[in-house]
Amino acid sequence: MSANNALQPVKLSLPLEYQQHLFQELRAEDELVVIAKGLGLMRLVTNLLHSYDAAGNNLIIVVGAEERENAWIGEALAESAAVSMAPKARGLTVVNTDFTSVAAREKMYAKGGIYSITSRILVVDLLTSLLDPDTITGLIVLHADKVIATSLEAFIIRVYRQKNKNGFLKAFSDNPDPFTVGFSPLATMMRNLFLRKTSLWPRFHMTVASSLEGKKKAEVIELEIPMTDAMRDIQTAIMECVEVSIHELKKGNSGLEMDDWNLDSALLKNFDVMVRRQLDPNWHRVSWKTKQIVSDLTVLRGLLHSVLALDCVSFLQHLDTIHAAHSPQPGSTRQTQSPWLFLDAAHTIFETAKRRVYASNAKANAKSSIDSLRPVLEEQPKWALLAEILEEIDRDLYFEPPMRDDSNGTILIMCADEATTRQLRDYLQMMHVEPKTEHDTKQSKEAHKPSAAFMMRRRLRNYLNWKREFAQVSNALFTENQKALEGAVDPRIAQGSYKGKAPANKRRRVRGGGAAGAAPGRAANGSVAQYFEKPNEVADLMDEIRITGEEANQKADIIADPLEDMDDYFELYEMQDLVVVHAYDGDQDEHVLEEVKPRYIIMYEPDAAFIRRIEVYRSSHNDRNVRVYFMFYGQSVEEQRYLATVRREKDSFTKLIKERASMSVVMTTEFQGVEDPQEAFLRTVNTRIAGGGRLAATAEPPRVVVDVREFRSSLPSLLHGRSMIIVPCMLTVGDYILSPTICVERKSVSDLIGSFKDGRLYSQAETMFQHYKNPMLLIEFDQNKSFTLEPFADLSGSLKSVNPNEVPSDLQSKIVLLTLAFPRLRIIWSSSPYQTAEIFEALKTQQEEPDPVAAVRAGLDKDMKAEDQVFNLEPHEMLGVVPGVTPKNLKNLTLKAENVREVANMTVDELQLLIGTEAARQVYGFFNRNLIDLDD
Repeated sequence: MSANNALQPVKLSLPLEYQQHLFQELRAEDELVVIAKGLGLMRLVTNLLHSYDAAGNNLIIVVGAEERENAWIGEALAESAAVSMAPKARGLTVVNTDFTSVAAREKMYAKGGIYSITSRILVVDLLTSLLDPDTITGLIVLHADKVIATSLEAFIIRVYRQKNKNGFLKAFSDNPDPFTVGFSPLATMMRNLFLRKTSLWPRFHMTVASSLEGKKKAEVIELEIPMTDAMRDIQTAIMECVEVSIHELKKGNSGLEMDDWNLDSALLKNFDVMVRRQLDPNWHRVSWKTKQIVSDLTVLRGLLHSVLALDCVSFLQHLDTIHAAHSPQPGSTRQTQSPWLFLDAAHTIFETAKRRVYASNAKANAKSSIDSLRPVLEEQPKWALLAEILEEIDRDLYFEPPMRDDSNGTILIMCADEATTRQLRDYLQMMHVEPKTEHDTKQSKEAHKPSAAFMMRRRLRNYLNWKREFAQVSNALFTENQKALEGAVDPRIAQGSYKGKAPANKRRRVRGGGAAGAAPGRAANGSVAQYFEKPNEVADLMDEIRITGEEANQKADIIADPLEDMDDYFELYEMQDLVVVHAYDGDQDEHVLEEVKPRYIIMYEPDAAFIRRIEVYRSSHNDRNVRVYFMFYGQSVEEQRYLATVRREKDSFTKLIKERASMSVVMTTEFQGVEDPQEAFLRTVNTRIAGGGRLAATAEPPRVVVDVREFRSSLPSLLHGRSMIIVPCMLTVGDYILSPTICVERKSVSDLIGSFKDGRLYSQAETMFQHYKNPMLLIEFDQNKSFTLEPFADLSGSLKSVNPNEVPSDLQSKIVLLTLAFPRLRIIWSSSPYQTAEIFEALKTQQEEPDPVAAVRAGLDKDMKAEDQVFNLEPHEMLGVVPGVTPKNLKNLTLKAENVREVANMTVDELQLLIGTEAARQVYGFFNRNLIDLDD
């Protein structure tokens, strides 16, 4: 490749100094690049790929790319090829499950180009030599932080490096946290990636800082908004619940590493994962209370975000659903409910959330008072400030028009998620709509000010209607609470009458002016009781927020438009008139900035990565001016989470820098993917005793035939790591063939439960006994998780009382029945894939090597060729779970029918010719359940 081809993309789309420096570094040598989020990782990758694509005659494989990243890379390569006018550039080709033809993939690989291939397809193509590793120019690995020892990506890199010593290998990541967890994590990752050099690019890197902190800075205005008193009370109460939950978790699980189990760490996104990682190995031994607290922490941490992001009505509705989900069955005790619901802080959360939406409205007379509810509808403080910012921008544009530049003048509002995006769109559309109730006779003096009153009243109406239906569902589900709910449910919805209770216009009198709907009470067991508004209170609220016909017709009726005079009525908006509301979306935000070219950016919620994207965007364009409004709630979890994220990233890079400085690279042949010849020979020694009592040396290392569907698991990778030859095949019988007589069906715990449920395991065991002398069932547990099923129940009376037509419910009983049905079936219990690999290695001793052709033909018709058994995996597996379809007759269906639809439309007679009478009856009945009675 010429130097011009390598440097041309730099001039096109890598304007900053650190980008150019890193690009030249990557072109020169293989390395792992760990870069801070927001500094343009995908732009760097696309320029690197373009430099190879423009040269032509290269075969580049991209591993680990997500679907949207494939779209990004494809567009960028096409654009770069058009700008640079590179005649040899071919762009990106995505290889996924749509490419089912083996011949088509083989032809594509022979032509060369850049391919993004799913890991499962790529590893099979490499092992079957459909894609020869020697022909690959280089490998680009994205999301390198996910390449652990048991991942498919690590398997792919190992196969590639063992057979290709000259091709390049470059890995990328913008998440430094996983490289700092465990013992020597960076060195471990480097071994998994078969790389020696690490290149670290944090935000505080001198080259990065000088590139982004030059003269071309964006104008940033920080706006700290105080929370309302109610929001502050709710946040404090939630934090108290979190703190108490963490304390209870520590008290009940002593002996674990709990230094990071504190309130500050609870604000981070991966806190749940960190806690579960500690508890998973002993998950079957921890108490019910611990399991419940772990679940509650996820809920409480979600509430910390919801109280700041959701409006008061949506937050109250969210609380109602959480309370219902955590409510025990009637008659339960304190030990069967979430512990945080018993705290006074939980009472504060529910009480304050309700007061933000509505409050009591006592109308007192001389001796008594009649209670009712009035809407409060507290608005989010950020809404009013957002309206002020928009007004300020309008004033500046009118009185002080900015100098013309390359910006579009668009206002871009960025927020955390789609829910907040919809909320802001509603507010911006309705903030100038004045709500008018039928009781209002005067115009509000502040009607011209932006307000969310109209939007909030409509949301409260929707909430009250939802609450009525919700109360009915609760009434139906918990019949034992019927008496308690009789006064809460509005019976007009269900029966059309009040069953003797006072109608809405007869208000309930309360002694002493008690406040209706004030605070949720306590249940009999001491937890917070759920509150249901009473019919008269609902009527009061509905009466308060009832809208006039003028408001109801805010939107005009939709009429048919012939579009004959379209140009007279429709026109495109000018970009300076647009307000774009968008949610943070990772690297995709760079596209948003480049497409929209905003002059004003309002960060409704803080995000450290997007701030850097703005810095890169502004520094990359001299002719675009940007003003940024940075909004955040002062002294809130939002601010603390942002600061904690920045601090944690800085600490992670600091740890990586220290480990890289002290890390010694072991220059071994194993690191380069080359096995020692003496070790290779010793592995070929088969311990099967020959006739003379001597060890017999075989000509090749051990071989295992593996079903291609098993490459979802990590076991094939671990077997390959033990220097076994992996032969991928489409197997009808078994998952792993270890020898001509040993066949293994592997089941994870979840798959085992599903196999018992649909009866698939019995048919699989039957077919294994038909073709193999020693069939085995492997029950494999996840690594670092509890090595146990649910606690064994008392099975003494369970098996005796089993009805012949009845299947026992517990898993242990089903396993016992399976062994009774197949006494010669051997069951292997494995605590992890690592132990499974050791077991397989032990089972293969003193055994002959399996024949892949014979393994594929097992279960097939004698006249059927093994090489013809290639099917699309997804519909093949879908059809395999249909009642009546067995592994033996599945092949007949897949050969005769082109797709699942054709099988579903077959008649009983057509199915009988393929799979027999009884199986045809079951299959036909499954697809025509509403048309045929299976008992006839």
